[in-house]
Amino acid sequence: MKIKNRLSLYFTLISSGVLLAVFIAIYLSFVVFFRNDFYNHLKERATVTARLYLEADEISTDSLNKVRVLYLNELPGEVVRIYNSDNNAAFIQDKLQYWASGIINQVRKNNYMQFVEGDRQTVGIYYKDNQGNFVILVSAKDLEGLHRLKQMREIMFFLFISVGIGLFLISRWFAQEALLPLKKVVKQMQRIKATNLNLRVKEGNSKDEIGELAFSFNQLLEHLENAFEMQKTYIANASHELRTPVTSIIGEIEVALYHPRSEEEYKTLLRSVLSHSENLKETISSLMELAQVDADYTIAEQSTIRVDDLIWELQNYWNEKYGKNMLNVLMQKLPEDETYLHLSVNRQLLVIALNNIIGNAFKFSGHKPVQLTLAADEKGMQIQVKDQGIGIPEANRNHVFNPFYRAENAYGFLGSGIGLYIADKVVRLFNGKISFNSVVGAGTVFTITF
Repeated sequence: MKIKNRLSLYFTLISSGVLLAVFIAIYLSFVVFFRNDFYNHLKERATVTARLYLEADEISTDSLNKVRVLYLNELPGEVVRIYNSDNNAAFIQDKLQYWASGIINQVRKNNYMQFVEGDRQTVGIYYKDNQGNFVILVSAKDLEGLHRLKQMREIMFFLFISVGIGLFLISRWFAQEALLPLKKVVKQMQRIKATNLNLRVKEGNSKDEIGELAFSFNQLLEHLENAFEMQKTYIANASHELRTPVTSIIGEIEVALYHPRSEEEYKTLLRSVLSHSENLKETISSLMELAQVDADYTIAEQSTIRVDDLIWELQNYWNEKYGKNMLNVLMQKLPEDETYLHLSVNRQLLVIALNNIIGNAFKFSGHKPVQLTLAADEKGMQIQVKDQGIGIPEANRNHVFNPFYRAENAYGFLGSGIGLYIADKVVRLFNGKISFNSVVGAGTVFTITF
């Protein structure tokens, strides 16, 4: 069953249930009203009977005529009896004793009673007169009230069915209109295939559940697109980067085997092969690191870390590797509230990103000291890595974050051009931004902002 039909059915059932409860309450109220109203008529009839038979000698002829006129309007199936103190019928003959002595005595005891006998209603009053004390019982059928209740049931049944059908149709129309944006989103989703993951679903301006669904779906598409891109980029770059040094090694060995060479020539050849092998090792390590980052990129589990503690750990690592005070750490504008030093990231990925930048700083500066600066406040956090290296030429600055790209002045250094690409991906994953300022021959400052 479609959602719009299910919503319409639920709404109709709930509304119909409420309507049925209201109808039942109204019907029962009218049942009580008609019953009490008929009891009042019977009570009036009993009073009229007392005035007609017991007080006729005490009222004028005109009044008696009025009483008789009232009494002539007989109720359906009416039965009237007057019983004396011996529970014998008086004034009106009753050979079969219509009401038993127990009921008569109970009326005499309570002065007034009203009760139901099958389809009849009965009223009994205890009436004191100068001729004696009498019990007057009047019984009749409320045919008019029953007829009205029957008509009311028929009207309510018709209204219940009509309103139920109307509610279902109206609620179905409203559900269809409410789910129309979802239908549009589904149509847009159906157009997206593995070959066009760059398409996105329109999120609209509303912040309702459908907008949240479209937003979440677009995020999923973005992760899928990144995963597909990573896979294609990884395969293409890996095949290219691995083929180049392997081809060079094979070519040089083939040339060396072509004819005998001197010891010095073999040493030169081995140095060249060693250099290519080191490049191959560096490339393989970079590819393994890239594969790890790409694998963790879409499923990175985040946790809250203190960035200042992480930076002190990085300082210890690099100073042990290259010597004391090689990585200088400067803390600027640290906030009093330590929560401003907290960052929700994947610790392993952030360490890889920072180490790639710091490692480049040492490599391209000839292992001169590198300065790392941390600043944080309520507006955000900033990490800077400053080196004294060769700098980045103006023509290459727009491509430094591309995978396997190397600037012209970096060809003399060992590397594969993956480090900054990985760092940029990781920083963007955690909603950060990475930028740099560089002067050729004077050094570069990389700035990470969260």
